[in-house]
Amino acid sequence: MGCDGGTIPKRHELVKGPRKIEKVDKVAELVARWFYCALSQEKLRRPIVACELGRLYNKDAIIEFLLDKSPDKTPMESASHIKSIKNVTELNLVDNPAWSGDKESIKGDKYDDLQSARFICPVVGLEMNGRHRFCFLRNCGCVFSERALKEIKSEVCHK
Repeated sequence: MGCDGGTIPKRHELVKGPRKIEKVDKVAELVARWFYCALSQEKLRRPIVACELGRLYNKDAIIEFLLDKSPDKTPMESASHIKSIKNVTELNLVDNPAWSGDKESIKGDKYDDLQSARFICPVVGLEMNGRHRFCFLRNCGCVFSERALKEIKSEVCHK
C-alpha cells in the first residue's frame, strides 16, 4: 500500500531542486512574428501594415483596434503605441514564386514548410522568413532586405 513505515524515501524524492527554465523555441517565435498578425494572431493577409517598431499587422485588425474605444476592453501591449492609422505604413511586398502555401487544398495531410517564406526581397531575392533582417521605407512602403540596402546605398526607392 505504501506509507506503512516499510518504505524509506530517497533524497531525490524529498529535495526539490530549482525548476528548469522553459526555453522558447526560436523557430516558432520567428514563425509567429513573420507569418501572423501581432495584434489579432491571425495569418497575415494583404493589405499588410507595419509600425515603427517593425511589427507586422493585418490592416483590418489595426482599423478595428483603433475604432473600438470601449472602456471595458483592455489595451493590447503589441499595439498600444499606435494612436492613429498614420502611425503605420502599408507595405508593398513581393510574392515568392517558390511559395505554395495557400495554393494547395488544406486537408491536414500535407507538410507545411515553415522556413519557406511568402514574400522575398525584390533586389537580392532573400526570403522574408526571419533569418535575415528586412527594412521598409516609410514614404513608399517598399520592403528590402538589409543586405540589399547596403548594396544599393541610396535613399531613393529602386522602383
